[in-house]
Amino acid sequence: MTAMDGDGRIPFNRGASALHPLLGLTVLLVEDSRHASEAIRLMCQRSGARLRRADSLASARRHLRVYRPGAAVVDIGLPDGSGLGFLSELAAGQPRIDAIVATSADPEAHAAALAAGADVFLPKPVANLATFQAAVLGRAARGASVPQGAIELRPDRSTGALSLRDDLAHAARLIEGPGAAGKAGYLAQFLGGIAADAADEALGQIAREVGRAAEVAGGAVSDRRLAEALARLGRHIEDRLGEPARP
Repeated sequence: MTAMDGDGRIPFNRGASALHPLLGLTVLLVEDSRHASEAIRLMCQRSGARLRRADSLASARRHLRVYRPGAAVVDIGLPDGSGLGFLSELAAGQPRIDAIVATSADPEAHAAALAAGADVFLPKPVANLATFQAAVLGRAARGASVPQGAIELRPDRSTGALSLRDDLAHAARLIEGPGAAGKAGYLAQFLGGIAADAADEALGQIAREVGRAAEVAGGAVSDRRLAEALARLGRHIEDRLGEPARP
C-alpha cells in the first residue's frame, strides 16, 4: 500500500532529491507561446516533473475536467481571455491545486496576479531553474529542497529557433487575418513575452506601441494610429521571418 500524507493525499515528492525536487509532480502549463513553453518543458524535465500544456483557457479547462495537477503555471495574456480570471478559478477550486504560479512579461501584472489568487509571480523570461523550482516548491513540495546556484536553462538553438519562428508566424497570421485590430491587445501581450524571451528589443518596442494604440483606440477598430502600429508590427515580423534560420 502507498503511504499517504496527513491530509490523505499521496505526496508527489516521495523519492524526490535535490537534483529532482519535483519528482512525480504534474504541472499544467497554460501558455500560448511555443518558445516560452519549451523553456518551461526543459525546467520540468530537469526537475523530475511531468508537463501538460494548454495553449488557451478553453484547453486548460478541458485538462482540468480529466485530471488534477499538483501545480499550474499560467500566463496572463491568452488568446481567449485574461489568465487572471482563470487564476481565481484555480484558487477557489476544491481541492485546491497546491501551487498556482502566474507569469507575464508585464511587471505591472504582478499585483493583479497575486490579488487574483496566484501564490507567486514569475516575470518572463523564466530561464533560471532554481527560481522556477522555488516558485513551485514554496507551496507544493513539502520537505523537498532546491539545489543552490542559478542554473540557466534554454532550448537548444535549433529547437528554440523553430519555436520562435512558429510564434512569429502565428502572430503574422493574426495581423493579416480579419479582425486584427480587435486582437491588438492580445498581440501586444503575446509578442511582448516573446520579445523578452528572445531579447528582441525592437520587437518589444513595436509591441508596446501596438498595446498603447489599442488602449487609446478603446475598441475603435478603424483607429488610424492602431492601424499604422499594426502595419509596422507586421513588417517587422515579416523581416524577422525572412532572416535565414540560425543553426
